[in-house]
Amino acid sequence: MPKISAPTLVQHRAARERALLDAAHELLLESGEAPGLPQVAARAGLARTSIYQYFGSKADLLRAMVRDVYPRWTERVTSAMAAAPTDADRVLAYAVANLQLVAEGTHAIGSALAALAPDEELDEQATRMHREIQEPLIQVLASLEVESPEDVAALVSAVVHGATRILESGVDVDMVIGHVSLILGPLVRELGGTAQLATGSP
Repeated sequence: MPKISAPTLVQHRAARERALLDAAHELLLESGEAPGLPQVAARAGLARTSIYQYFGSKADLLRAMVRDVYPRWTERVTSAMAAAPTDADRVLAYAVANLQLVAEGTHAIGSALAALAPDEELDEQATRMHREIQEPLIQVLASLEVESPEDVAALVSAVVHGATRILESGVDVDMVIGHVSLILGPLVRELGGTAQLATGSP
């Protein structure tokens, strides 16, 4: 039986999987490309073959990375929205939080996975996650009695998506957030918000 470095085998496996996921995140952020399994094992300080006990392929690893990041992504977005001064300002907070996460590199996991293994199952997973992430925005718009809140949420998300592409082209995140604030600010003010960012920017 292999030597374990935790009180139980379950805890040992969880600690190793955590180390592998952290290593994979680091490598992806450094290169912008999906890391190979041997690279990840080496970064985590494990034997080359050890990683195959946890992930059978590069695609399996990337799927695990998505599952790992997704709860933290939704928590960041919902926390940012909750901290906004009004319901209307939560619309802008939603957009800004998503862009900050993209700038931190979180979005790279989904991009790497799509580039590696685009298939129907993954498309459905991505669609479901995007829909779930949009849900707090839809709820806020509904509470503000916006007509067709789902459609308006889709338009806000389209602005975020366009801003994401600008971010990925190398434009500074603060500048992109300023552009998004310029576009969404009138909507937020029309709904009764201040349209002021947490940083104090317009």
